[in-house]
Amino acid sequence: MSTIVLLGATGYTGRRTARALVARGASPVLAGRDQGRLSQLADELGGLPTAVADVADPASVRGLIEKGDVLVTTVGPFGDLGRPAVTAAVDAGATYIDSTGESPFIRRVFAEHGPRARVTGAALLTAFGHDWVLGNAAGALALERARDARRPATSVHVAYYLDGAGRGSMSRGTARSAFAMGSEPSYRFTGGAVVPERGAARLRRFDVDGELRPAFSTGGTEQLALPRSYPSLTDVEVYLGWLGEASTAVQRLSPVTDALGRVPGVSSALSRLGSAVADRLPEGPSAEDVADVRTQVVAEAYDEYGTRVGRARLEGPEPYALTADLLAWAAVQASEGAVESTGALGPVEAFGLEPLLAALADAGMKIVD
Repeated sequence: MSTIVLLGATGYTGRRTARALVARGASPVLAGRDQGRLSQLADELGGLPTAVADVADPASVRGLIEKGDVLVTTVGPFGDLGRPAVTAAVDAGATYIDSTGESPFIRRVFAEHGPRARVTGAALLTAFGHDWVLGNAAGALALERARDARRPATSVHVAYYLDGAGRGSMSRGTARSAFAMGSEPSYRFTGGAVVPERGAARLRRFDVDGELRPAFSTGGTEQLALPRSYPSLTDVEVYLGWLGEASTAVQRLSPVTDALGRVPGVSSALSRLGSAVADRLPEGPSAEDVADVRTQVVAEAYDEYGTRVGRARLEGPEPYALTADLLAWAAVQASEGAVESTGALGPVEAFGLEPLLAALADAGMKIVD
């Protein structure tokens, strides 16, 4: 079994991931900037090894891992801070797993780092949390169910929803990431190719337990990975419906946000604003804050004539619990040699659909449709 290193271990998501790793029997190396906080967490978890590393010093991150090791990172915003960790994993020929939900960073992992990772023997599993593992699994399940149709599925549409009074609760890291990517360009997979598109350019309504609920378009790993597992696909669309009916306002403001993002200095100003707002938030939501939050993910597959030929809906717990469980599961699986492919990989590519669905079930996700 190879070494698992958790970078950003003392942050909100990092601590939850460390506990999830220990619950799976792993003894990860806890890495971060503050030895005092690392030692305290290590003692709480039974005496784990620690290492000091800082993404501001890329050599310190590279020194954490060797070929065949597993590097899990929760250090964000990834657009600003993610490159040292993924570069270290590629250089080492290690497995890289991160918690990002930031579509611009995800696109760079696939387009820039993925080709070199295939050369060095590294496997890159970006966005291996609530965003965007669940949509890959639901999309693949809908496509598998479409195989019995007389015409093959050529498109799949995925939407994420949150329910419960605490659905707006977020960690500082999530807030920083949301502001950092607010004016960044997004993308979609259409006509058999990944093409740029402004964020929230489109709005759709999906049937969620008999209710048509709105969601706006966004980029994820689904557009980059599902077509490689299902070559008949020419279109993949991903949507976020977390904001309920306010999704309509977000979509209508999309042209304005996109135009502002093209003004020199606006993106960096938004990032600074996000940091200032995030600094006023608690490090992360409490268990009480998210106790009633439920995740729902819908996927619908269509043939070339627009006829729906497959559907799947998953339901389960709140995003941070899911993210920690999924990161821990993927890290343990990778350390045991379960990831045989190299380069930038989607969840289904890396592990297969059935093991992925089993992992989601273990994390509390249920197939309800």
